[in-house]
Amino acid sequence: MHLIVTRPRSESETLAEQLRSRGHQVLIEPMLTIQAIKDADLDLADAAALLLTSANGVRALAQTTARRDLPVLAVGAATAVAAQEAGFADVAAAGGDVVALAALVRQRLRPDVGVLVHVAGSAVAGDLAGDLGRDGYQVRRSVLYGAETITQLSAPCRAALAAGEIDGVLFFSPRSAATFVKLLLCDGLGELCRDVDLYGLSAAVGEAGAKVPWRRQNIAIMPRQDELLALL
Repeated sequence: MHLIVTRPRSESETLAEQLRSRGHQVLIEPMLTIQAIKDADLDLADAAALLLTSANGVRALAQTTARRDLPVLAVGAATAVAAQEAGFADVAAAGGDVVALAALVRQRLRPDVGVLVHVAGSAVAGDLAGDLGRDGYQVRRSVLYGAETITQLSAPCRAALAAGEIDGVLFFSPRSAATFVKLLLCDGLGELCRDVDLYGLSAAVGEAGAKVPWRRQNIAIMPRQDELLALL
C-alpha cells in the first residue's frame, strides 16, 4: 500500500520505518509543526507525579528539566517508551487516550497525593484536569511546546493524490484529520478521497475527517498505534 503519514515529523519518521519494513510505501506529510517553548514555566517543586499525553511532551520536558525522579503516568505505550528512553524509571502506561489516563490516575494515586503536573502542548484534547478535578485531584497544566497546523499540503502530497497513487492516510488525532481535510478542500481535492481510505486512531478522528468522501473509514478498536496498524 502507498500511505500518507500525518504525525509530526519525528514520530512520522519512526512510523515510516516500521511501515516500509512491512512492504508499504510511505509519504510523510506532517499536519503539525512542533516547537519547544523557550523559557517555559515548569514548576515541579510540589509535584507528586507527571501526566504525559504525548511523546512531544516527553521531549519538551526532557529539554526543560534534568529531574527524572518523579513517577510518570503516560497516555499510552509510545509515550511511556519515550519517557523511559528520556531517563524516567517509574513509568506506567494507560490505554491510549485521556479517558484511560484519568482511569490510570484513579487506580494508582489517591486524590490527596499532591499536585499532578500535566505536561502539554498549546492545544490539548479532552479535559484531563477537569475530569480528575471532579474527583478531588489537583492537576496543573504546564505548556512546554507549541503545535501549529500547516497552511498548505506539500506539492508531492497533492501530486500523489491527484495521480491516484495513495491507498490510505493515517491520522492519530482529530486536529490532524481536520487540518488535512481543510487543506484538501482548499485545494479542491476533496473528491480524490473517493479512492482513498482513512485510517484513524479513534472515532473522534473519523468525525474530524468526515467532510470528504473517503472510500472507507477504518477506525482502531482501541486508541493505540498497534491497533491502527493492524487495520492495514
